[in-house]
This record gives sequence, structure tokens and C-alpha cells, in this order.
Amino acid sequence: MPAHSNSRLVRHVRLARLVLHLIAGCTRVAGLFPFYDQRRRDAAIVRWARQLLAILHVRVEVRGGVPDNARAGCIIAANHVSWLDIYVLQSLRPVRFVAKSEIRDWPIIGWLCARAGTLFIERGRRHHTAEINRVMRDVALAGGTVGLFPEGTTSLGDQLKKFHSALFQAVVDSDVLLMPAAILYTDEVGRRSEVAAYVDDMSLGQSLMQIVAAPEIYVMLHFAPPISAAGKTRRELTLEAEDAIASLLYPRNPDNPPELPPDLQA
Repeated sequence: MPAHSNSRLVRHVRLARLVLHLIAGCTRVAGLFPFYDQRRRDAAIVRWARQLLAILHVRVEVRGGVPDNARAGCIIAANHVSWLDIYVLQSLRPVRFVAKSEIRDWPIIGWLCARAGTLFIERGRRHHTAEINRVMRDVALAGGTVGLFPEGTTSLGDQLKKFHSALFQAVVDSDVLLMPAAILYTDEVGRRSEVAAYVDDMSLGQSLMQIVAAPEIYVMLHFAPPISAAGKTRRELTLEAEDAIASLLYPRNPDNPPELPPDLQA
């Protein structure tokens, strides 16, 4: 629970607004999406994500070169801390995410994710990974944006786990730009915060209660310069994206180098 928590009344109000927002989203998707063209669907997805973040008092600061909606398709690779990551990115532009198949079974949210075009991957099945790569390639070549979390799991935000390279094949095959993005949750003074982290055996309900208890949640979304796939293997692209995101999350200060342990000091 955050050091400074909202009152029970505020938490209940936020939860009530969230439930209404979910109901409105389901109603729109079920009743209106079949009649929307892709442009109207995309606009509705972005608007819904922004409203969700506003209800939960999530404040997003964007840095770096934000992908231009008018440009050709691209693939965004980001570190993964919370289920909120999806809506932080979708608040900028419509993104089709690659997510683990378990999310499809989440109440309401799983259904909404599926209707929004999420690509659910069944981990451990090589044939299915190849199929997801083909869909990612087709989406990007058609001018869409695909988002993936190469760590394959979430963290507290205190470390960057090793990136898996399997889904970077879609970047190689489509030759679209790869956009590395660093997601950092902080408190009001810029210190790293774990309030939004969705890790280990935490349930979605527990995560949600922790989030609504926080007065404000701040997110820095920092885009690194885009990476061209020309002439590169998926492994090379994976390492470049991992290094780019690590440099944004944990920048080195040449004037204040990290202190070495005593046994390594000269």
C-alpha cells in the first residue's frame, strides 16, 4: 500500500467510475464497433485508454521521438512493469499488443483486449510463435503499430530482464522501424515507484486495489531513437533494443560513476 493512501471513499469512487468505464467500453465494442471503420475504432481505443488513465489518476510524461500516426507502421518494444503499460502506450496511438494467452481469460478486460485486436500468444509453441510473427508483419506492413514486451514477464521496474528474440523476426521480415520504449513509474518527486507493478502471484484485483489507493501515479514513457532492421538479424535487433531501453532506465553519469565494491576497487 502506498505511504500516502486515498481514503476509503475516494477508492470506492474510483472503483465505481472504473466499473462504469468498463461497461461503457463493452457496450461500445459490442454495439458500435461492428459498424465502425478502422479509423473510428482506432480513435475510440485511444480515447478509452486516456479516460482509463484519468480515472486512475495516472499521469503520463512522454519523452523522445513519439511514433508518428501518419508514418508507416512500426513495432514498439518496451519493458514491462504493469498491465497499465498497455494503456499508457495506447493513450498515444492505437497499438495491437502481443500478450500471453492467459490474459484472454481475464474478466471483462480480456474480452476488451481481444476485441481491440490483441494478439494472444501461446508460450512454448514454436508453430504459434511463427504465426504471431506473420500477423505482426502483416499489421506493420499495412501501416499499423504492434507492441511487444520482450522480457516475457513483468518486473518491479528495478531491473531489466533478458529480452527474448523470437518475436523480433517480424521486424526483420517487415523491415519497418523498431521503436524501443522505456516505461518508468515514479512518485511525485521522481523516485521509482512499485505501486503499479503487477508481479509474481499478485491477482488483478490486488493490483487494482493498490493502484486506486495511490493518490497519483506518474509514468515516464521515453522513446529511444528508432532502429532500422536493414541488414540485421533478429538477435542483433534484440540486443540493440535491450541496450537502448537499459540506457534510458538506468543512465550512466560519467561525473558520478557507480561505486565499486571494496574487493574490486583499485
